Amino acid sequence: MSMPPIPDDATLELLGAFDPGSAAFIADPYPVLAALRAAAPIVWHEGMDRWVITRHRLVHAALRDRRLGRAYAHRYSDAEMGRAPADPRWASFQDSERWSLLNLEPPDHTRIRGLIAKVFTPTAVNALRPDIEATAARTMQRCLESGTFDLISDYAQPYSVAVICDMLGVPREDGALLLGWSHAIVKMYELTTSDDQRVAANRAAQEFIDYVTALITAKRARPDGALVAQLVAVEEAGDRLTTDEIISTVIVLLNAGHEATVNTLGNGVRALLRHPDQWRRLLSGEVDARRAVEEMLRWDAPLQLFERWVLEPGVVIEGHELRVGERIAMLFGSANRDPDQFDRADDFDIGRGDATHVGFGGGIHFCVGAPLARLELEVSLRTLVYAAPSLAFVGEPVYQPTFVIRGLESLLVSAGAARM
Repeated sequence: MSMPPIPDDATLELLGAFDPGSAAFIADPYPVLAALRAAAPIVWHEGMDRWVITRHRLVHAALRDRRLGRAYAHRYSDAEMGRAPADPRWASFQDSERWSLLNLEPPDHTRIRGLIAKVFTPTAVNALRPDIEATAARTMQRCLESGTFDLISDYAQPYSVAVICDMLGVPREDGALLLGWSHAIVKMYELTTSDDQRVAANRAAQEFIDYVTALITAKRARPDGALVAQLVAVEEAGDRLTTDEIISTVIVLLNAGHEATVNTLGNGVRALLRHPDQWRRLLSGEVDARRAVEEMLRWDAPLQLFERWVLEPGVVIEGHELRVGERIAMLFGSANRDPDQFDRADDFDIGRGDATHVGFGGGIHFCVGAPLARLELEVSLRTLVYAAPSLAFVGEPVYQPTFVIRGLESLLVSAGAARM
């Protein structure tokens, strides 16, 4: 079979500017993404060893194309895909991911998601609203007592972790442990992960596995109605989740749910404060917080890249035939700024209310935690509008040195004339 085509010189130059290790690129990747999107809807990136897809319609289609998959082990060996075997140094991380919904394909994905969906329903999530509102208010009150606070470390992280602890049925005082494990593990999803980061992630994964294993044992002995106990008990036609499946489910719910919520809130509030006219629309009630959340997810997405493997021959995208064993990298940040899909795509408009963004993925891998994330974000915005209408920057926000998962290291703000 022929090799992927070599991009023209102009596109090669743009691919060189697409540098996930560059601080300048991470600070504002969108001009480079816009130029790449205009030049090539799909292009082979030699350095990444992937096809890069830039436009919304193609990302939307790829997310739903069953000839592409998040995993291949259910159909092919590593040798058949032309890939090296999994590195045994990171076995604990691989164990933690083995039954993650993010990395499964049917029939395993269908079975496990069906069982999880029986307990993780929109109705069940909505029932959490009073407790989530109370958690937001308590966390915000502590922030306001100092006047100046870090929206990320003082509010978003403890708030999100507390919500997840309550949902899972684990003590809130264990939140710091969960947070540390999550921060270490998600470094494995980046394009520029060092071996030191892999060591830390592998260690965190094993500690997390041990923690959840003990938690499952405790919930079996003393069911409490929280999510872990429900996952232990859920059954359909005699089928139950295994211990390993529950472990992977709990880890992905914490990691994906926490990271998405915290980073969307940080990125979104940064955008609101940089666009004071949009903040005023929230304060006045012209735009509801629930509607504004969709623009926060679109305009500065917390997940910038998502991958698929080519599992079947005959996949053709914009005239390019993709071979079995190749990977595609869907650029969510580019797709969410595509002017063919969104009018005035680079404008931050909280009244847009367009939920066709790909912030939560799509197809069978659409984020199972999306209702919870939307609820957490909506409640946080309402809390900020009520408690800190004079919210303002203190210093310049700085992004974490990562591309795939996009979020701020800190966001120092002043509450001004607080109302709580």
